[in-house]
Formats: sequence, structure tokens, C-alpha cells
Amino acid sequence: MTDTHDTNLSEKPVELEEEKKAAEVSESATAETPAEEIISEKPAESAQRLTKEDILAKLKEIAADVENAAKIEIDSLKQAFYKLHNTELETAKEEFVKNGGAEEEFIPQADAVEEEFKNVMFVIRDKRSALTAELEKQKEMNLQIKLSIIEELKDLVESPEDANKSYTEFKKLQQQWNEIKLVPQAKVNELWKNYQLYVEKFYDLLKLNNEFREYDFKKNLEIKNRLCEAAEKLADEPDVVSAFHQLQKLHQEFRDTGPVTKELRDEIWARFKAASTTVNRFHQQHFETLKEAEQFNLDQKTVICEIIEAIDYSELVNFSSWESKTQEIIALQKKWKSIGFAPQKMNVKIFERFRKSCDEFFRKKGEFFKSLKEGMNENLEKKRELCEKVEALKDSTDWKTTSNELIKLQKEWKTIGPVAKKYSDSIWKRFISACDYFFEQKNKATSSQRSIEQVNLEKKKELIEKLAGINEEMETEEATQLVRELMKEWNSIGHVPFKEKDKVYKQYHNQVDKLFERFNINASNQKLSHFKSSINSIHEGSPQALYREREKLVRAFDNMKNELQTYENNLGFLTASSKKGNSLLTEINRKVEKLKADIELVKEKIKVIDNSIKNED
Repeated sequence: MTDTHDTNLSEKPVELEEEKKAAEVSESATAETPAEEIISEKPAESAQRLTKEDILAKLKEIAADVENAAKIEIDSLKQAFYKLHNTELETAKEEFVKNGGAEEEFIPQADAVEEEFKNVMFVIRDKRSALTAELEKQKEMNLQIKLSIIEELKDLVESPEDANKSYTEFKKLQQQWNEIKLVPQAKVNELWKNYQLYVEKFYDLLKLNNEFREYDFKKNLEIKNRLCEAAEKLADEPDVVSAFHQLQKLHQEFRDTGPVTKELRDEIWARFKAASTTVNRFHQQHFETLKEAEQFNLDQKTVICEIIEAIDYSELVNFSSWESKTQEIIALQKKWKSIGFAPQKMNVKIFERFRKSCDEFFRKKGEFFKSLKEGMNENLEKKRELCEKVEALKDSTDWKTTSNELIKLQKEWKTIGPVAKKYSDSIWKRFISACDYFFEQKNKATSSQRSIEQVNLEKKKELIEKLAGINEEMETEEATQLVRELMKEWNSIGHVPFKEKDKVYKQYHNQVDKLFERFNINASNQKLSHFKSSINSIHEGSPQALYREREKLVRAFDNMKNELQTYENNLGFLTASSKKGNSLLTEINRKVEKLKADIELVKEKIKVIDNSIKNED
């Protein structure tokens, strides 16, 4: 209600003053965060946990009620759908390449879900376009209505009648103005200025009754106190984006509410503004936190891209190196999937960079295995030819010449590269079986060596007695030197009778082990010394036994190298920031050091065999 007493015509109407302040805060709050950024992250987060079928079902629900759907929800579901869809395509392509296919030959399978998804999205876009057009049409209609209201206000101001008599009509126009919301954005400020101009003029002319004025002030104060309380409660709202939107509605209501008494005017406005500032600050901090998280995600994804792009393909020269690197790429891909979104303007670019680097790796891997497959086929033919040569010689009785020839063929076998895994065991068994047959026949025919073997047996027994006689009080250095000389002498003694071989060998090593333990001789040297002393025993059955032993050691060496590389790769992904992580690091480091020592020991054993074969030649 209003007052009919004279008012100071030079003073701005208090209602206009407060409305302008509310407008300024509302505009300031809105300017802090662009409209396209005023979104809730909840739809995006939940969308990441849905399947493609779940997303399609939600989009169908939205298509049936487009006018009540948020654009951010639609965009989030669309992004989540194509993330799942692209992941499926990448997995299918990787599987295709792993199975020997060329990347450029990969053709994605038709996806009925994607087709239905596109159809639903078309319907949504079509309906949203129609709604947008209708909304713009409504805005234009609202603009014309508000222009007519301004004209009517102008008539009231310029009317010669008593302004008090026009008060009811003025209030009616104000209510009508407030009920009309949306107008074209370009006309908002101009409309508001013209409207306030004539409202101000009307209040300048209006002489309100004190009773009416006080009643209006009291009712307006009640409303604004309620709005302040509502704004203050928004500080405790967990969803800061929802709180921000609710605040905008409170600002609109605050602006539409009339003035309060002059003494309380600044106080009520300061209270409302303080509550608004708190909500706006939380809203701004929310998006700053989101931006920081997205930037961190971008940094992590950039590092993954750089790791893949930095691969030195010249070092990937065999199956094991490619397989090890493939496992590393797969681990990086899993890591990528666990990282959230990057900033919107970079999200697609960084994914395209990642996909390009992965595609390049698997393309080159496909080329390598294609050439490797061709080389393996050639190796298989070469090994078959060697099998045929060995099989043609296995019944020969020219022991010396044939032995030399078979040893030569065994050396040639070592120079030929690998064959396909499904042929590896069978072709090796065919080759070594023919060699074994010949040397078994040769051993049967060389029984004249038995007397020499008996002499060797006596020598080795004497040597065992010497080892047993080493005094415990002997100096460690002197004892170590003596043990090594006796071991060297043992290795120089030839074969013993086959039936006595294991027994005398066991006695010898029992004595050596005791001495090694007593004088604390290095364990690796002990193992290597045992191995050297066993060479004659390994060779005793047939010469090709050395080749079989060497093959076994080479396979063990390759396996240990692969295992070492896996551990070292894993170390790059671990961190000691937690107690559990520190314990795991310690355990892996211990295994790495042991593997390195074992690898060196195997290398020395291979050298011993190679020297033995060389001396035999």
C-alpha cells in the first residue's frame, strides 16, 4: 500500500533504489560464471557408470520430455556413450591386430545400439530446436507486452488526473510486468531502464498516505527478511550449483519486492548481499576445483601420450621385446581409462593424440609380426633340411667322421632363428632324437674305453680323499686355493664307468659343499665350480648332451631376462608414498637383484659349455 502524504520529489524512490541494487548483484553473480558453465557434475559422474544400453534408455526418456531436460545432462550422456563406443572399437581393433590382422584392414562391426542412439539424438535435437524457436517467439511476444506496459505507465505519469487514483492501475501494471519473464537478451537492459524511468516518475508524482506507506514497508520487510533467511540457508546446500540457481530466483523476488523504511533499507540490503556473496564464492570455488581436477587429468594423459610417442622402435627386434612393450601399452591404456575428463576444449584433442600413438604402435607391431612370420617359415624349412641330413647319418658306423659332421650340423642349428611355437617342440625333438640315436650306437661300440674309465675312477676317489683331508685349522685363503686346485684337477680327469658316475660325483660334491660352507666361499662361485666339474658327466653319455644342456640354459636365460624386464617396468609404476607401497618396492628390488645374479651365473655356464665344445673341436 502507499502513502498520500507529500514525499521529497528530489529523492529517488526507495523501491527503484533497492531494485537497482538487487539487479546489480544479480548481474554480478551471473557474470562470475558463464551460463554454459553453470552445470551440475552429478549427471556426468553417474553417466560414466552406465552401459550403452542404460544411456540409450535414459535418452529415450529425455526424448519424451525434452522441455524439462537439461542440456548438460544430454551432452554428458552423449559423451559417455561415445567414450564406451570408442573403447569397444579400440579393444576390437587391438584384438584384430594381435591376431595378425593389419590395422588398415580393420572394419568395425555394425552397432545396432549406436544406430538407435543416433535416431534418438536426432529426435532430441529436432524437439530442442522447435522448443528454442518457440521460446524465441515467446520472448518477442513478451517484449511487445512489456513495451505496451511501459506505454501505459507513461500515460499514467503524464495523466493530469490525481496520481493517487491511478495507484491501483499502477500496481496492476507492476504485477503484470513481474509475471512476464523472458525477453530477447539484447533488449533486457533497455527495457529495464525505461520501465524504471516511468516507475520513478510515478513515485515522484504519487503522494502516498502514511498509513499505506507504513503498511507497505512492513509487508515488504517481512518478505525481504524471509528472502535473506532463504539466501543464508543456501550456504549449507551441498549442491553449490543448485544453490546458485536458487539464489538467482531469490534475487528476482527481491528485486520485485517494494521498498522498506529508509532506516532499515541499507541494513536489509547488506544482509541479503552478504548471503549472496557467500553462495557466489562457493559456486566460483566449485568450478575452480573442477578446472584444477580437469587440468591434472590432462597432465596425466599428456604424460601417457609422451611415453608412448617416445618408444624407440629400433630396440624392439624380437618377440619378447614386442610382447613386453605391448603389456606396457595395455597397462597405460588401463591407466588412461581410470583418469577422468580433461578440460572440454582439450578432451577430444588429447584422446585423438593418445589413439594416434596407440594405433602407430600396433601398426608397427603388426608389420613386425608379419615379417617375423615369414622369417619363421623360412627357419622351419631350414631346420627340416637339417633333420633330413641328421636322419640320413644316424645309422652310419664311421664314428669319428659322422660325429664331426653331426656336431657341425648342431652348430648350424643354433644359428637358425626361431620357428612358430606350434612347430618348435616337434622339430627339435625330431632333430635331437636322430642325433641321440647315433651317439648311443657309438657309445655301445666304444667299450674299449672302460679300462681308462676305471683308472679315472681311482684318480677321482683319491682326489675325494684329499678334499676330505683338508684340516679345519688351515687358513681360509690357503684352503680356498687348495680346493680350487683340486677342483681343477677333477675337471681334467676323464670319464668314469657309467654305473659309478653318480655315486662318485655325489661324494665329490658333498666334500666340496662342506668345504665351501666351512670357509664361506661365494655361493655363485660354488655353483659355477660345481657346474664346471659336471661338464664331463654331462658329456659322458653322448656329445650332443652338451647341446641339449646349452639349449636349456639359453631358454632359462631368455625367461629370466623377460621376468627382469617385467619387474623393472613395474618399478616405474610404483610409489613408496605408503607403507604398503614401500614394502612392495623392497620386495621387488630384492627379486631384481637376485634375478641379475642368476642371469650372470647362467651366462657363465653357457660360456663354460661353449669353451668345452670349442676344445672338443
